[in-house]
Amino acid sequence: MDMLERARKFDVAKKVMAADVYNYFRVIESAQTNTVLYQGKEIIMLGSNNYLGLTNHPKVKEAAQKAIAKYGTGCAGSRFLNGTLDIHIELEEKLAALVGKEKALVFSTGFMVNQGVLSSLVGRNETIIVDRTDHASIIDGARLSFGDVRKFRHNDMANLELVLESEKDTNKLVIVDGVFSMEGDIAKLPEIVNLCQKYGAVLMVDDAHGVGVLGENGRGTCNHFGLTDQVDLVMSTFSKSLASVGGFVAGDADIIHYIQHTARALMFSAAMPPASVASVSAAVDVMLEETWRLEALWRNNDLMRERLDEAGFDTGPSETPIIPAVVGEDMTAFVMCKRLVEEGVFVNPVVSPAVEQGNALIRLSLMATHTEDEIHLAMDKMTKVGREMGIIPG
Repeated sequence: MDMLERARKFDVAKKVMAADVYNYFRVIESAQTNTVLYQGKEIIMLGSNNYLGLTNHPKVKEAAQKAIAKYGTGCAGSRFLNGTLDIHIELEEKLAALVGKEKALVFSTGFMVNQGVLSSLVGRNETIIVDRTDHASIIDGARLSFGDVRKFRHNDMANLELVLESEKDTNKLVIVDGVFSMEGDIAKLPEIVNLCQKYGAVLMVDDAHGVGVLGENGRGTCNHFGLTDQVDLVMSTFSKSLASVGGFVAGDADIIHYIQHTARALMFSAAMPPASVASVSAAVDVMLEETWRLEALWRNNDLMRERLDEAGFDTGPSETPIIPAVVGEDMTAFVMCKRLVEEGVFVNPVVSPAVEQGNALIRLSLMATHTEDEIHLAMDKMTKVGREMGIIPG
């Protein structure tokens, strides 16, 4: 069977479509706020990473509009050649200060950050060590390097030490999510830092879901633990709390300088467009000024978690405003997701292989802008559907 024939015979998604419970590539007809317009109906959005509710903020949108008026719609080239604007540099300085590092470097997507950094830093006869549930961009970035890739069990420090011990005579880089995107738990950073220092490993934290959520004024996981100076590299994305698209890596100036001149994902890709750069810069300003947003996000987290616990849902190891409701089989997640949309709540199904077979879940994520009434209504619907389907006690 050739590759095109294999593609034609792919029927996994088609079977879910045929069962009328396909919940991917859904078309939203409005801005990503606490409610969205879907199939002509306004429903509560609990499936977005817009944690601080900034994607529709007037200052963020105004900044994007002004950037287009001044710089146009694109940079027409890579950062390496003609695509670096003064606002790229200003944003990088702002981001470095945000996460407490000497220098930062902006890429066009968060995925490209991990591809570019890992493939440029790790060479032959060196090792990248990843948590098994790290984001796909980390796994793919590791594969692009010439180094070996080792995995350790999720947040299992004893297993991490075994891997580090087995690689004690090689150069190695450990990379973990600060906040894990499906489980909603936080990396055991103090223990990871200690182990990396003990075995001489470089440490990188992917803080895509930590910036804007953890730490002082949303400065991230490293700040949350007071370990900023003990972590070599911090990356994050702009598509969550910072209301746009793109990503950055931050660290010592010499290390960023090296990445800047060796990361193919940066050097051979078009620069982040002006509107996105300006909107991220404005989002950082709003995040630091409107501190009520982070406080509201965590109040909402406490309320939703209380309601889910009262109803009897299994929320796994979650510690953040990413809250999984474990439902079991993949088809159960698909059916429940469709039923919740019918009830006016937009959620996301997470199935194997993103999670282990039999541990499919409904991924719930909150915004600072959700009201208590919206959370109560959404949880009423979750409880109703969960009981109907036998996921929680009736």
